[in-house]
Amino acid sequence: MQLSIFNLGCEKPYKIKKPIRLIELFGGIGSQAKALENLKANFTHYRLCEFDKFAVTSYNAVHGTNFATSDITKITADDLGIVDTDKYEYIMTYSFPCQDLSIAGKQAGMAKGSNTRSGLLWEVERLLNECSELPQVLLMENVPQVLNCDFGGWLEFLESKGYHNYYKCLNAKNYGIPQNRNRCFMVSVLGNYYYDFPKEIPLKLRLKDMLEEKVDEKYYIKNAKVNTLLKGLDYENADKVCCDMTINQPRFRDIANTIKARYDCGIGNRKQTGTAVIEPMVLDEKIICEQRCDEGLRFFKDEVCGALRTIDSCGDKRGIETVKVKQATKQGYIDCKIETPLRIRKLTPKECWRLMGFTDSDVDKAKASGVSNSQLYKQAGNSIVVNVLEEIFKKLFEED
Repeated sequence: MQLSIFNLGCEKPYKIKKPIRLIELFGGIGSQAKALENLKANFTHYRLCEFDKFAVTSYNAVHGTNFATSDITKITADDLGIVDTDKYEYIMTYSFPCQDLSIAGKQAGMAKGSNTRSGLLWEVERLLNECSELPQVLLMENVPQVLNCDFGGWLEFLESKGYHNYYKCLNAKNYGIPQNRNRCFMVSVLGNYYYDFPKEIPLKLRLKDMLEEKVDEKYYIKNAKVNTLLKGLDYENADKVCCDMTINQPRFRDIANTIKARYDCGIGNRKQTGTAVIEPMVLDEKIICEQRCDEGLRFFKDEVCGALRTIDSCGDKRGIETVKVKQATKQGYIDCKIETPLRIRKLTPKECWRLMGFTDSDVDKAKASGVSNSQLYKQAGNSIVVNVLEEIFKKLFEED
């Protein structure tokens, strides 16, 4: 556990006893709320502040709420509605933007007055200064680089308001989800209390356990690109399920890399790491394999055979494997000899949401509300792993 000097000497752990009113600043699709729902906590979706209209649409679809979009720079403490703290437990979460802190971002920082997206943290300072009654628990989540960016100034402010702050970096793979997602969490409790972070849990799931059984063809990359991406990969001895896909340095793994808020989930021409799914090529009676010398092997679902070419007429003029015909009927089965008998695809939106701890029903509701696949990817990448939050919240309820 890491904590500031101000926190030394606390003797009692903080435990929630009253009904919870949840306030989510930068709330996204509501991972904090989802964690409390899973724990069957006695809580109310009290306030949501989220600027992204698509995230709010998904939030409302998943949680059955009716929140509107809002801008944290435009709201006041009155909008938070913190009253009757003797009757209610207020948990306020603030997972402020990480773009200016992350290694993958511009690293512009979060200094007060910087006007960066990550600098929106200081709007939380403004709101807390305006409050006549303070929330009893604050929960922060961000990338580990937050500890290097004026974090001490933020701790000093919270201490001046009477909070004791406890922070630690937790990785999703240590809390039940096969994703290498390391994030910094801070629990701040009002008064002379301490907080202990949850212990790690042995990982039982693997990435292949999170994959859909049937996936639309649009998620697969073109066959011509497979050999380039698999160059140097010993696929003959591999599990052929999933891998860490960095151009020219692919390797098999069973834990996904961090889900990013990008539509292609890291499979592209840019030199950065992403998670790809590697699957063996499967042909059945409804899959026709056609060879064209100028295009390479092409796979498509159809019940009508394309023009069949013989070895003599097509041959190996461009280094392309030839097609060997086993049976040629209208619903024929064509046996293809393929140099690399694998296919590569990106993760689906549903798989990304699963890796964030959400259910299939959650993503189906979001999609049914009109949210596009590109937004679903973005929302997963910007969210927080629900399973980690569950373990954090449990420590606020359970007796030691």
